[in-house]
Amino acid sequence: MPERLSIFRVFEQCVTARRSGKLIERESRQDKEFHFQNWFQARLHATKLNHEQGGRNSYPDFRMVASTEGYEVKGLAYPGRELNYDCNSQAPSGEHNGRTIYYVFGRYPAEPDGTRYPVLDLVVCHGDFLNAHHDYMHKNRSVRGFGSYGDILIRDRKMYVAPTPFGVVDGVAHQATLIIPASVAAPNGLVCVGNISRRETSRMIVGYRFDLRTNTLTAETVPNPGANREHAFRAWRLAGESEEPVRLRAQAVKGAKVVIVPDED
Repeated sequence: MPERLSIFRVFEQCVTARRSGKLIERESRQDKEFHFQNWFQARLHATKLNHEQGGRNSYPDFRMVASTEGYEVKGLAYPGRELNYDCNSQAPSGEHNGRTIYYVFGRYPAEPDGTRYPVLDLVVCHGDFLNAHHDYMHKNRSVRGFGSYGDILIRDRKMYVAPTPFGVVDGVAHQATLIIPASVAAPNGLVCVGNISRRETSRMIVGYRFDLRTNTLTAETVPNPGANREHAFRAWRLAGESEEPVRLRAQAVKGAKVVIVPDED
């Protein structure tokens, strides 16, 4: 089988399971993180494609064995926070350590009446749809010498807050959608429901400075070498599913500027 077809088998299994009512099963009310990941892992098992699961803090969550594909899984409670998500270990990207990375976003009821509940909607997208830069390497650093005695360590432990597909496009709510680069040919059985183009920003952040005296954060930016470059994607659904079109949301079309956003106390 061509390597690139693995994503289509995985997506088909997810859609088929959702159609047939395969439910998420939460082991307990304390299971707030892994219940959707377990649902997705069962779909990987159904493909009969060999895969490996990463450790608790590894990236991505699942790695295919016979192909250079990886899957990062994000469950989202609905209603709730759905337009963006926290990346605690790695900024989103379509490539990591030689693997093509796909992100799996699934929404489920925020207040289910039991420990079994449905996948309300599903978006599987190529990581480049969230961030097309591949050369950034995430590393946490620290500096010692803080405090009156100079023996306190300050850790620079980065967290990234990235948009979900629900924050970037319209037309994916209550559907099961696959978003991949337009250059990738889809097999028979998939129907194209949208052509999406994302444009790179004019400037990019290459550093930041935090002033401990004033608690202010200052970003260092440079012109983006890829400014205004268009990245083309297509949205696909399994034949027989809704053909509701997928389009960029208005704010995604306008693009973004560098803004320092204060955290809530």
